[in-house]
Amino acid sequence: MKNYIPIIWFVLFSQIGCIQTIKQKNIPQTDSIYQYKNSGRDGIGKIYQGREISYVMDAAGANWLERNDRNEEENTTLSINNLPINHKSVVADIGAGSGYYTFRIAQKVPEGKVYAIEIQDDFIKLLKKNKQEREVKNVEIIKGTEQNPNLPANSIDLAILVDVYHELAYPQEMLSALAKALKPSGKILLLEYRAEDPNIAIKELHKMSVKQVNKEMAANGFKLYKREEFLPIQHFLLYEKAK
Repeated sequence: MKNYIPIIWFVLFSQIGCIQTIKQKNIPQTDSIYQYKNSGRDGIGKIYQGREISYVMDAAGANWLERNDRNEEENTTLSINNLPINHKSVVADIGAGSGYYTFRIAQKVPEGKVYAIEIQDDFIKLLKKNKQEREVKNVEIIKGTEQNPNLPANSIDLAILVDVYHELAYPQEMLSALAKALKPSGKILLLEYRAEDPNIAIKELHKMSVKQVNKEMAANGFKLYKREEFLPIQHFLLYEKAK
């Protein structure tokens, strides 16, 4: 009987350990950067700087990105015309999706380049298809990760995130990687639906306030360079590296 006692205790403690592990899954967790909770309706349960990160739209939403009335709703033409770029600029479209902005920006930088960064294979395939159909030569498609766009160091004049930043699963890591990819005078542009306006019919976690964006960008070594409110439903927020 004595030979079985250690086995019994091992099984007992293993069961207790499993029970404790199960219980811990229901307890809000934290690390040095993020906090965790049961996810909200449109979020992933991960908190950064007091904001729950939203889920990522997958390639099933490609038709919505390419909808015919997008320019009318968001005035994308005005956004692109106000980008701080010239014909030789190198631009990174982070979370490029179907390439709605990518291929339009490419026309503005005929002697430059646009990196289309995506992490979803279905969007990568769609970007390659659209690039081939449009016969665009100055777009390079890169598969990034949730933490890194995999861009060359010191190569980017402008990184643009169109309704993407709020979906980044690792905003601190991504901003750190972008800081390395930017040239010394390089900038980051965020277009985000205005959380300050309750009349904008976008889910709450898919909107952001200027106050929240400034807070998160400052925490990662960026400061607001220019704020424009000429778009119908989005903030136009340009950031530079803080000196």
